Amino acid sequence: MTAEVVLYVGEALGKYGFPNGHPFGPDRQDAFWKETVKQGLDRQARLAESRPASRAEIERFHTADYVNRVDQLSELGHGMIDYGDTPAYPGVYDASAAVVGAALEGLERVMSGDCYRTFQPIGGLHHARRGSGAGFCVFNDCGVVIDTLRKKYGVKRIAYVDIDVHHGDGIYYPYESDPELIVADIHEDGMFLYPGTGGAEERGKDRAEGTKLNIPMQPDAGDNDFFAVWERVVDHLRNFKPEFIVMQCGADSLAGDPLAHLKYSPAAHAHAARSLCQLANELAQGRIMGFGGGGYNRGNLALAWNAVLKEFIQGSER
Repeated sequence: MTAEVVLYVGEALGKYGFPNGHPFGPDRQDAFWKETVKQGLDRQARLAESRPASRAEIERFHTADYVNRVDQLSELGHGMIDYGDTPAYPGVYDASAAVVGAALEGLERVMSGDCYRTFQPIGGLHHARRGSGAGFCVFNDCGVVIDTLRKKYGVKRIAYVDIDVHHGDGIYYPYESDPELIVADIHEDGMFLYPGTGGAEERGKDRAEGTKLNIPMQPDAGDNDFFAVWERVVDHLRNFKPEFIVMQCGADSLAGDPLAHLKYSPAAHAHAARSLCQLANELAQGRIMGFGGGGYNRGNLALAWNAVLKEFIQGSER
C-alpha cells in the first residue's frame, strides 16, 4: 500500500455552492486551494477529481422520491430543497452528485489499497436526511459512504467523528439505533445553534445505547476546552474498535465564523486529525476519510482544512 493521501478538488466539486451571497458560496474550494498551494501541500498529496455518482449509488442512503425531487428542482433552477436554507439552482443535482462521487471514488481507492487516506474539502454534508435536504446539504456523502462500506465492502463497525460546530443530525438520527455505527460528535450546544439537537443524553437507542457520544460545547469555548473533551472521543473509539473512520471537520467552529460562537483555532483541527490518524493506524488498518463540512469564514476554512490535510499526509508517514 502506498503512503499517499488523495485530495479531491476540481471544477465539478467547485460547483457545489449556492448563489446570491449565500454563506455556502461556490468560492469555498478556491479559498482552500490557494492556502494548499501556499503551504506546498499540493505537492505532497495526490490530486484527483470527482466523478458523478449514479442515482443507484445516491439511493444507497437517500430515498428515490427525494432524489427525484432534487433532480426536478435542479431542472427548474429555483425553489427550495428544504424549508428555506438550501436553495435550488440550475445544475444543483449534478453538483451534489459530484460531491457523492468524489466520496465514493475516494472510498474505492482506500478499500483497494491505493491509499490510506483521502480528503474532500467540499463534502461532509451532514444535515441531509434520507428523505430530505437541510442546512446547506443536498446529498449526504458521509451517509452514502457508510452504507456503501456495509453493502459493497462488508465493513460493519464504522466510526463517524464530527467536529463541525453544528450537530451532525443527518448522520445521528438515521443510525440512532444502529449499534455498529460509532458516533463521536463535538458541537456547539443546540440551545444556541442550529439544528438544536445533539444533547449529551442522546447516546443511541435500543441495542445502540452508549455507541453514540454527543458533546455539546458552550459558546466561546476555545482550544483548551476542545483538547479536554477530545480525550473522551479517543476513549470512546478505543472502546468500540472501529474498522474504518469517517471524519467531518467543519471549520465553522473556529473563532470568527459568522454563523456560530465557538472560538477554536486551527490547532484544534490539527489535534483531532493527528489523533484520528493514530487511531486509524492502531484500529482500522490506517483507513480514514476526511470531509470539509461547514465553515463560512474563508480564511478559517483554508487554515483548518489544510491543518487536517497536513496531518493526514504526516500520519501516513508515521
